[in-house]
Formats: sequence, C-alpha cells, structure tokens
Amino acid sequence: MTTTTPTAPVTKAAEPAPPASPKRRGPRARRSTPLTIAMLAALAYFLLPLFWLLVASTKSTQDLFNSFGLWFSDAPQLLTNIKATFTQDDGVFLRWLLNTAVYAGVSAVGASLLAAAGGYGFAKFRFRGDRLAFNLVLGAVMVPATALAIPTYLLFAKAGLVNTPWAIILPSLVNPFGLYLMRVYAQDAVPDSILEAARIDGAGEARIFFRIVLRLLGPGLVTVLLFTLVATWNNYFLPLIMLNNPDLYPITVGLSSWAAQAQNGGAGASSDMLALVVTGSLISIIPLVVAFLLLQRYWQSGLASGSVKQ
Repeated sequence: MTTTTPTAPVTKAAEPAPPASPKRRGPRARRSTPLTIAMLAALAYFLLPLFWLLVASTKSTQDLFNSFGLWFSDAPQLLTNIKATFTQDDGVFLRWLLNTAVYAGVSAVGASLLAAAGGYGFAKFRFRGDRLAFNLVLGAVMVPATALAIPTYLLFAKAGLVNTPWAIILPSLVNPFGLYLMRVYAQDAVPDSILEAARIDGAGEARIFFRIVLRLLGPGLVTVLLFTLVATWNNYFLPLIMLNNPDLYPITVGLSSWAAQAQNGGAGASSDMLALVVTGSLISIIPLVVAFLLLQRYWQSGLASGSVKQ
C-alpha cells in the first residue's frame, strides 16, 4: 500500500498595496493669504466711499469739518438732512430725481432694444459689408463719449433740440459696446435651428425677433440695460452743455449747482448746503442699488450661456 503525503497549500504572494492617492483639499482648505489680502483691499476700496457717504449724510456742514470722517457725530441728523434736501429751493431736488429717472429709464430700454436688434442682425444675417460695419462698431467703442459731446451739441443746436429732454435721451440710445456685447451673446444664445423652425412655420422676421429672440437674449439684454442705466444716471458732461433750464437738470448737474452755490455763497445758499449735497448724493445712488438687486438674477442666469457645447 502506498501512502501519499499531504502537500502544503500554495499561498499567493501578497500583492503590493496601491499607492495612497493624495488627499483632495476641500474648498475651505484652498486658501491664499496674498489673494485674501488683495480681496480685502479691493472690498475696502469699493465700500469705504459708500460708508463715508452714509456717515457724512448724518452730519451738519460744521460736523463735516470738525468730526472724524469715518464715524458718526455726537448729534446725527439724517432725517433732518433728508427733509431739508427735498424742501430746498421749493423741492427742486425731487424734480431732478424724476428727470434723471426718465432720462436713464428711457435711454436704458431704448439702447437695450437697439443693441439687441443690431447684435442679432450682425450675428445671424449675412449681408454685403457686414464685417466692415461691425469693425466700425468696434472702432466706435474706442471713442470716448466726451470727445463727441461738442459735435453732438452743434448737431442738436441745428435741429433745435438743445435744452430739451431729447438732447439727453437720443445720444444715450447709441451704445456701441452694448451692440458688440449683444452680437457676441446672440451668436451662441440663439440657435439657428429655432430660427429655421419659426420661418418654416410662417413667422415673419419681426415676430421672430420680438417673440423668440428677445426671450433668448434676456440676460444679455439686462446686462446692456444696467450698463446704460448707470452710464446715463451718472452722466454729467452731456447734460451740463445741453441744458440751461434748472427744471430739466438731472441729479448730477443739480447737485453740482448746489455745490457751487455752497462754495461761492451765491443766492439761495444756506449754511448747511454742503450737507444737503452729500445727502442728495446718498439718495441718488439708492435707485441704482435697487435696480441691481432686482435685476441681478436675470443678469447672472445667463452669464455661462454658450460656454458649454452640446
């Protein structure tokens, strides 16, 4: 009888463990001290003037010079300054504010629609001289608005439009940068397939633009509207040379006239005129802040449109 000796089981050699992958840092771990300092400096650069304006609006003219600029005085009088601002010169400040709202609102809506129509046309239509025309638009972006103020005044004087609201609204309707922005945005935001389908269904070009294209261009339209609104609201030089009737002044020229009265001690100037100028400046920026807060969701919703190809 033969006997078999049991053999030891064969064991496999242990496989080497894979190298440990480096741990990924979460968003909170990615910190850069120089970048943080730079961001804090930029934040202070933008917010400190607003904080100073808020603090200065609570002071009298004497406190503006006798107290620390970045803190409140012992006797704040914000409500008193606001009341005095709206009652000075028979309430002309409210009229200036309404004039500015009309100039900026009409100009912003009109410039946005014109920029959308022009940008859509350059993006989706081909015609003779389209590249040359668009290059002229790019060249117009480089021309400062102040360089065109005097020629615009002479042109409007010939047309009899000086010292009228149209002297402020019509030049503000031309926005070369807005047209360029809408052309770039419409290139990807408006698919050619939607336009072809609408044309096959019998829709005219005007109906396609107002019913389809404007909805697709919504975020870009709001961007141009905000830019034009801020530019027209803060415009000073053009109204200064176009208007000589105080009842037609925007808020910028009106407050400048008050500041000149306070500096020169002209007729109608009071001892607290500088405080009224500062308070009026604070009131004038509130509508712009409200407009940004109300429109930012429409603006931000399409900033990444076209960045990812389907």
